[in-house]
Amino acid sequence: MGNTGIVDKFTQWGFQRGQRLCQRSHLTRGKMTLSCACVSLKPSRKGGFQAERLNMFDTNFETEFEAQGSGVTAVLDAGESPAVPAEVAGSAAEDGELLDAYSDAVVKAADAVSHAVVNIEVHKKIASRGEGRAGSGSGFVISPDGLVLTNSHVVHGASRIEVTLDDGRRPDAYLVGEDPETDLAVLRIYAPNLTAAKLGESKSLRVGQLAIAIGNPYGFQYSVTAGVVSALGRSLRASSGRLMDDIIQTDAALNPGNSGGPLVNSRGEVIGVNSAVILPAQGICFAIAIDTAKYVAGWLIKDGKIRRSYIGVGGQNVKLHRRVVRFHGLPVETGLLVVSVEPQSPAESAGLQVGDVIVEFAGQPVASIDALHKLLTDSRIGARTPLTLIRHTEKLVKEIVPRE
Repeated sequence: MGNTGIVDKFTQWGFQRGQRLCQRSHLTRGKMTLSCACVSLKPSRKGGFQAERLNMFDTNFETEFEAQGSGVTAVLDAGESPAVPAEVAGSAAEDGELLDAYSDAVVKAADAVSHAVVNIEVHKKIASRGEGRAGSGSGFVISPDGLVLTNSHVVHGASRIEVTLDDGRRPDAYLVGEDPETDLAVLRIYAPNLTAAKLGESKSLRVGQLAIAIGNPYGFQYSVTAGVVSALGRSLRASSGRLMDDIIQTDAALNPGNSGGPLVNSRGEVIGVNSAVILPAQGICFAIAIDTAKYVAGWLIKDGKIRRSYIGVGGQNVKLHRRVVRFHGLPVETGLLVVSVEPQSPAESAGLQVGDVIVEFAGQPVASIDALHKLLTDSRIGARTPLTLIRHTEKLVKEIVPRE
């Protein structure tokens, strides 16, 4: 190779490749001619490098180099600068513009929502030690009069709740209501001049859309992580055991203490409530869709809870025999096996027995426990509802009146 090294495309990374080649040749000082007229070098499977032909460029110049420690530094004459082909310079400029646009979107979205994000510290009473700090999380203001939305698991069982605003204020706070089945809770704080976050819509989300997770885990300053919407319509099991639907999956990392913070789009609109992260997996985080959060928050503000009906049975999912499915023309091949009936419950009043398999409720097929949960809404409270079950091999229809 002598004192001549050929590198591809007059860019900084191309010159650095030439530096590495010079280091391997133990060169200390001399002339190096840079030209993109011939070849580029790439690693060979058999070791070393192999040449690959590239397009010809007319630019050609000489530069000196000298060794400095472990690196090789170019020494140019006065007024000289490395010539960069126009197409390479244009590509680099476009990449820079894209990066600037991405950064600008994240910065603007964070600025739009950050003043609404709060830190939440929870204190619980412990029998042996009295009251003590039990954890922390995040939340965000959803109305100027002091309503704050967060996760139920952040504030559940709290004897005292402390909220810290982005400007350091620590107003009085109390729990308005929570719903563990959807992992949502609403707090009320008393403070003037509050900034509310703008709520968007999750029904218009698309996979690949920019997603920015914001939290205030320590009460000093908000933290921001960015990613994309990885998947929509996921299901996640709540702490109560009920299945939560319409969950957003994102790769925007959730730092410790970010639970309850907002997930926003590039316009600074809240599209979800950060809820959970799968610890063994890398970059798999979940948020409750804002459409669900708005519905639940409305009922929590009105009633302090979400009203749901229940029938008083414990069960498990079972597969039905194919002969039974065909004989009765059932719409499902699985059902809910009753393993327990609560005393004085709607199920006992309707005559349900242990061993029955529920296959239909209110005219809708019941293939699992989760399917029955979805049907036991507040509209069924006090309403006489038909329930279809299989007892041994016989198909029976009972009338049941769910209670709250």
